Amino acid sequence: MTYEPFEIVNGAAQSRWLITCDHAANTVPPFVNDGHLGLAAGDMNRHIAYDVGAAGVARALARLLNAPAVLSNFSRLVIDPNRGEDDPTLLMKLYDGTIIPANRHAGPDALHERLTRCYRPYHDAIAQLAARRDDTVIVSIHSYTRQLQGRPPRPWHIGILYAADTRFSKPLLDLLRAEPDLCVGENEPYGGHLPGDAIARHAIAHQRHNTLIEIRNDLIETDEAQNAWAARLAPLLTRALAHVD
Repeated sequence: MTYEPFEIVNGAAQSRWLITCDHAANTVPPFVNDGHLGLAAGDMNRHIAYDVGAAGVARALARLLNAPAVLSNFSRLVIDPNRGEDDPTLLMKLYDGTIIPANRHAGPDALHERLTRCYRPYHDAIAQLAARRDDTVIVSIHSYTRQLQGRPPRPWHIGILYAADTRFSKPLLDLLRAEPDLCVGENEPYGGHLPGDAIARHAIAHQRHNTLIEIRNDLIETDEAQNAWAARLAPLLTRALAHVD
């Protein structure tokens, strides 16, 4: 079976929404260290390798919003598509206290191969779908761990990340904060965006409406929970966009 670095869901959908999931999978392609990063299965199944539960939320949102979705099919530890090509954390050698053995001595040749066979095809797929309409709105779905090693627990259920472009994120934040059972983070658990990351590349550079949603991963571990969060987010996204328009 031929390896594909991304998956497109609902690709023929014609709505203005485009759902992306940068860290959808913990796949290690066969050309990377024979398909293994040297980590135990437990590490490959936690947040350091991919965004747990995010792919299910992205697929469900694509269905509910009649939108195409692009999901990565390589672990963020292979190469991180939510980084600029010149970012020093593009190829992680240490993450949340865990050394990545297959990356420890990875040099320019390994980086180039992962860029050309994983990173760039994924971004090309997003670019092509984003360009299908002049009014594309990009929603990037991520998840985060409740607690990093040696750090206090994070209280938020969901966070909305943005940088300079607040047009869509601010109305969405207001709607989420009106939900009485949610603890909502603004640029939490991380701050804004990084130069050259996926939103900067595909949304900010083209003045497209956008937001990045971070959901705490213990809240979306099951298919049922992923579908429930998508069902909750879809109408809020629609209302936020109506406010902007």
